[in-house]
Amino acid sequence: MRHAPDLLRIATAGSVDDGKSTLVGRLLYDTKSVLADQIDAVTKASVDRGLEGPDLSLLVDGLRAEREQGITIDVAYRYFATPARSFVLADTPGHVQYTRNTVSGASTAQLVILLVDARNGVVSQTRRHAAVMALLGVPQLVLAVNKIDLVDDQASVFAQISAEFGELTRSLGWSDEQVTAIPVSALHGDNVANRSENTPFYDGPTLIEHLETVPNLTERAPVGLRFPVQYVIRPRTPEYPDYRGYAGQVAAGRVSVGDEVVVLPSGQRTTVSQIDTADGPLESAHTGRSVTILLADNVDISRGDLIAAAVDAPEPVQQFTATVCWLAEKQLRPGARLLLKHGTKTTQAIVGGLDALFDEQNLALVEAPESVELNQIVRISVQTAEPIPADDYQVNRESGSFLLIDPQGGNTLAAGLVGDALAPLHLKELV
Repeated sequence: MRHAPDLLRIATAGSVDDGKSTLVGRLLYDTKSVLADQIDAVTKASVDRGLEGPDLSLLVDGLRAEREQGITIDVAYRYFATPARSFVLADTPGHVQYTRNTVSGASTAQLVILLVDARNGVVSQTRRHAAVMALLGVPQLVLAVNKIDLVDDQASVFAQISAEFGELTRSLGWSDEQVTAIPVSALHGDNVANRSENTPFYDGPTLIEHLETVPNLTERAPVGLRFPVQYVIRPRTPEYPDYRGYAGQVAAGRVSVGDEVVVLPSGQRTTVSQIDTADGPLESAHTGRSVTILLADNVDISRGDLIAAAVDAPEPVQQFTATVCWLAEKQLRPGARLLLKHGTKTTQAIVGGLDALFDEQNLALVEAPESVELNQIVRISVQTAEPIPADDYQVNRESGSFLLIDPQGGNTLAAGLVGDALAPLHLKELV
C-alpha cells in the first residue's frame, strides 16, 4: 500500500480524552473496515461496561492496559479505504508522557487530524502537538472540534476555537489553506462520514470527504534517488557466478535503468544496469519499492552505503547541526557517546553541545539547559565517527532523519532531524 498512488498517510493527535480512539473507530466503522465478529466483540465488551451502544474506541485500543484504563498508550496503525482513496492511519497517544509515540506516529504522515474537546478548546497539549507537527514538517492539518454536541452555543464555540487554532498554526508556519477545521461528534458520527443536521452553521466537507479530496502532498520539493543499501547479494552459484546486486528500499525519488548514480560516502559514479524484484526485472522503481539494483561497474559497496542520483546527491558529513526529540527517561548531556542510525548505516557519534531548547508552549527558543529531559526538543551539534550522506530534513524526510541509540542496551534514545528544523517556525528570539 505504501507506494499506491491513491494512498494517504494520516495520524491522529490531541489531548487525553479528546476522543481520538473513538474517532478512529468511527472511521473504521463508517467505512465498513471492520469485521462483523469484531463489532460483536466490541458490543459485548461495551454492554459488560454498562454502556447502551458499542464503544467504538475499543476497535483500536488493542493493548490490555489500554482497555483497562480507557486510554491510548501505544501507536496503533490502522488501514481503511473508501472508493476514492486508501488510508494508513496512526492513532497516537494523548498523554504528555507519550509525546515520543506521537513523534513516531506522525513522522511519516501527510496529514494529521488534531482533536480538541469542544468544551475545553485549545489546551497546552494541543499546542505541544501542533508544535511537534510543525517541526516534523507535516504538510496538512485537520482541526477536529470533537464533542460538539456537548456544548450549547455550537457555532460560537466552533468559531472561537477555530480562530485560536488558526492563530497558533500561522505562528508555526502553516498557511490557512493547509489547515481545515471541522466540527464533529465521533460518538454519534456527526460530520465524520455523513453531514450532520445538528450543525447547520457548518457548510464545509465531512471529515471523510476532506480526506478523500485533500491533495496528496509528500516532500516540499522532489528529490532524486535515495537508496540505502540493506544487503549485498552475491549468490556465487553456477547459474549466477558474477551476480552482484544491492538490495534495499527506495527511500526517495525513483530509479530507472540507465540512470547515472553516485555511491556515498565513497563518491564513485556509475550507472544502473538492471533492477530486479521477486516478480521479475523492472525498468524503473519509485519511492517505497523494495528492489535489487545492479550497477554497470564493479564498485565496492556494503550495507549502510547510499546509492543516490548523481545530479543532487547529498554531501557526506561528519559534523552537523540537528534537532532531536529526546525519547528516553535518562538525561542527555553534552559529550554523550551514542550510536547514530541513519538509513541502514549505524556509526558511533558524540553529542558536542546543546545549543537551544524549544519551548513549544510559548513558541520560543530558550537557552539550553545542562541536560535534556524526556520529550524535550533541543537543537544540538553532532560528530560522527564515519561520514553519513544525509540531506537536510527540510529537503527530504527519509534521508534527513536519524535515531540516537544507547550503545549499551540498544534502546532508542532520540529521534533526530538533520539541520535546524526549528528555523522555518516563526519562533521568538532566544531568551
